[in-house]
Amino acid sequence: MVGVAAAHAGSSEILVVGVAGLIAGAMSMAAGEYVSVSSQADAEAADLERERRELETDHEHEKIELAAIYEGRGLDPALALQVSEQLMAHDALAAHARDELGLTDINSARPITAAWTSAISFALGGALPLLALLFGPPGAPIPTIASTSLACLATTGALAARAGGANPVKGAARVLFWGAAAMLITAAVGALFDVGA
Repeated sequence: MVGVAAAHAGSSEILVVGVAGLIAGAMSMAAGEYVSVSSQADAEAADLERERRELETDHEHEKIELAAIYEGRGLDPALALQVSEQLMAHDALAAHARDELGLTDINSARPITAAWTSAISFALGGALPLLALLFGPPGAPIPTIASTSLACLATTGALAARAGGANPVKGAARVLFWGAAAMLITAAVGALFDVGA
């Protein structure tokens, strides 16, 4: 939107580009996330199938392997072996999936969920500059879009850093810097195609 505004396009053209960018961006994020998480799901399924075969062909070795994992977590060897035996008697594949592969129902790959989450997140973030353009002061699209976008970027950068236990100011500054750089480059490219000239 900033690039098109820098080309001196009218508000309606900027709005059309903003809506198109919002839809294209959300779909692109969803598609990328779906492909990425699907690849992860395929890898998890292959790991589970390999583990299933190993349990069928060498059950004793798998029991010792699981016991070694528990020893590594602090159990004494006898107790580790006992825990391994009991868990494998209950559900051997689930025990190996969880403790050897790190797979659980909670953290297993879900491509559709990831795609929807990514698309909705992008759309919500992208809608804010559009709303600012619609309801902001007329005749000043670049400052309106840029200030709204940068404020949103700084806020999300700070919140993401805080959620991760990092410094919110540093997180906000990092996202703000790269967002501003992207807008400046986009504005410079837009100015090369001045439609108002």
